[in-house]
Amino acid sequence: MAEVGKGVNAGKLASNVQKRITRAQEKVMQKLGKADETKDTAFEEGVANFNKQLADGTKLQKDLKAYLVAVKTMHESSKRLHDCLAEMYDPEWFGKEEVDSIAEDTDLLWQDFHQKLVDNTLISMDTYLAQFPDIKARIAKRDRKLVDFDSARHHFASIQKGKKKDEAKIAKPLTLVEKAAPGWAQGIITAHQIAQTNLSRNQAEEELGRAQKVFEEINYELQEELPTLWDSRVGVYVNTFQSVSGLEEKFHRDMGKLNQNLSDIMTKLEEQRLAKKGVTTASTVKSEEAANHSLSESGSDAPKSPQKNEAPAVTNGSSDAELPPSVLYKVKVMHDYGATDSDELDLKAGDIVLVLPFANPDEQDEGWLMGVKESHWIQNKNLLVKGVFPENFTQKL
Repeated sequence: MAEVGKGVNAGKLASNVQKRITRAQEKVMQKLGKADETKDTAFEEGVANFNKQLADGTKLQKDLKAYLVAVKTMHESSKRLHDCLAEMYDPEWFGKEEVDSIAEDTDLLWQDFHQKLVDNTLISMDTYLAQFPDIKARIAKRDRKLVDFDSARHHFASIQKGKKKDEAKIAKPLTLVEKAAPGWAQGIITAHQIAQTNLSRNQAEEELGRAQKVFEEINYELQEELPTLWDSRVGVYVNTFQSVSGLEEKFHRDMGKLNQNLSDIMTKLEEQRLAKKGVTTASTVKSEEAANHSLSESGSDAPKSPQKNEAPAVTNGSSDAELPPSVLYKVKVMHDYGATDSDELDLKAGDIVLVLPFANPDEQDEGWLMGVKESHWIQNKNLLVKGVFPENFTQKL
């Protein structure tokens, strides 16, 4: 049995070698213009689209992987930053437990973001590209079978063309044969030559039929699949970028809330530090801000700001620990006021403002005051960021 197997393998190897030789000869003849080549413009366009689609998909997959690496790097950097804060944060400081909780939530948020990107984009992209190698191999096979078909077609045509010449030779035996063979043998020789010619022709015709059938089967399948694959790229791109943009939007929204909470804790910690030093802080107005929030949002009772002339704010700084003597009095903001000019203060209900005199009284417009937010004074101990604001939005303290 082993010997039979070796014989079969050897025969198959010889057949494959012969096929490669025949294909190489056919391609040479086609390049030299001595044999025509079957052309299919529509299929060639489909193959061009396939190659472009494969290149685009491969690039998108590569860039997605690079993006995920960047997300992972940002996650690791964010974790180290929060770990650093947790290590430095004294246990007795305000919001210690909240800071630790924010660090944990931030870490989980990064992990969830990365995993969902992998699940919703990279895995689907890998699945999408996994179908290309098989189709690419079948395109190459289709090209080889087309060469076999053309070769068989040309071989059959060559036999058909030489048929008449062969028949003429058979009709007139060679002189030597006539001399060497008796008359009764001539019929046998002629019949044998006709049989040989017909056998070669029949074999060539059968080979042409087989080559044509194999080629047309794979050609038909690819002509059905390539346009469908080409159209599928739109859905892949839509799903990929919808997933990325949607996941990014949710991630940044949730991360923004955590960052705002951390920022609020840092602000409160700073206010408590200053309070321990005996400095008046803006924390005393927090409850009042909350009470006035709904009123400021509705704006139904908010007064209208008076008209003012444009005048530049005058700088007059101070670095004293206590309030500078230039402060006339304090006012409390009763309604939100959005600044409309660069020389105006942007105020929220509950803000405390230190009222200052105008450097030039002639510059003061009726109904407008000059001042600095108390929160700015507490933080910076200067009066550099001053501006005007409508008096009827405030209440004197």
